[in-house]
Amino acid sequence: MSTRARLAAFFAALGALVVVATILTIALRPVAVAPNAPDAFDITAGMDDCGQGWGQSGTPSGTASARTVPGGDQTFTVTNTTVGGIEVYVQAVDSKRVYLDLESLGSGAHATARVTLGAGRYRFVCLPADADPVHGPVVTVGKAPPGSPLTPGIVPVTRTDLIPVAQAYTSWVASRLPALRQQVAAVAADAEEGDLPAARRDWLTAHTTYETLGAAYDAFGELGDQLDGLPRADPTGFHLVESQLWHGDAAATVAASARDLLDLVDRLQTEFAGVQLDPGDVALRAHEIVEDAIQDTLTGATDAGSGTSLASVNAELTGAEQALAPLEPVLTGRYEQLGDTRAALAAAHAVVETHRAPDGTWTPLGQLSRTDRERMDAALDRAAELLAPVAAICDPRRDS
Repeated sequence: MSTRARLAAFFAALGALVVVATILTIALRPVAVAPNAPDAFDITAGMDDCGQGWGQSGTPSGTASARTVPGGDQTFTVTNTTVGGIEVYVQAVDSKRVYLDLESLGSGAHATARVTLGAGRYRFVCLPADADPVHGPVVTVGKAPPGSPLTPGIVPVTRTDLIPVAQAYTSWVASRLPALRQQVAAVAADAEEGDLPAARRDWLTAHTTYETLGAAYDAFGELGDQLDGLPRADPTGFHLVESQLWHGDAAATVAASARDLLDLVDRLQTEFAGVQLDPGDVALRAHEIVEDAIQDTLTGATDAGSGTSLASVNAELTGAEQALAPLEPVLTGRYEQLGDTRAALAAAHAVVETHRAPDGTWTPLGQLSRTDRERMDAALDRAAELLAPVAAICDPRRDS
């Protein structure tokens, strides 16, 4: 399943925030169309006939010369007339905003979709695989009936738009790895000296630093799993050291595992020096970081004995903020709730940090009251809800 389809399914389950969900899910939902309805059109999508059938009195043959339709609901049954896959937009001619995006329509396949358009000039854009975009005829749409819930449009984000984002974020991650190495080295040194309380404190510092790097996890690959995979019967990396530190293992045992962890960090630093993150990953991961915090960290699945899950959640929220920061130039003008998203992340931080004591220790999950859990769940759910459209808006599309 494509990234866009997975996000569409998420939005359908969420039942809110239709900022871009309409654009992404409407093509996947069957639409009941009355036969010969005046606002229903059979549209062809191909190299020579892109957008034919709209604004031509709704006739299959498209005999009418005027390409003008009333505003409001428009129902399209789009058929791919090429021999390969195709992507199809409905685009405003002047603003280049996209109001419908049908992705991966196979040869000979068709899809029915409904949008609600206001006054303006629109056209279909057909993007065949491995070929230049084809622009359909311009159609003038009249004013929509009063009170019509107009479909929102967005200016597509291209991979070119996201290259500076990926470069900036990659540089930030690379700048944090020397600090991470120093912090892990401190854990090993503490254990070698037999100072396990210091090793616990330094482990938490190192682990939370690692947790802030969440948008790069896919680039870490199998090495990332060795460093910080979910602790199970045979934990590795950070969670092996965590388990040993909080379950009374000897200092020499902890020191050996901490040195192994340091070797993993050294490998990460070396391998990441040649990595350039995929331009489409940063926005997707900004949302997934908070989802992972809700599904894994807040359920205790990542705790190997330290009881520091809330420290991890706090660090993951920082990671989401760091992923969002380089995206702001792209999102400005495309996402009206960008400010609300920043505020939701800050509010989630504030809720989590109420459970950090002055000495730096954190309340274990098991000691939270029901009210505290509900407040925390609500705060993180709100942040995840607002970050979901960020991932969808920044899903790279072809330049039309």
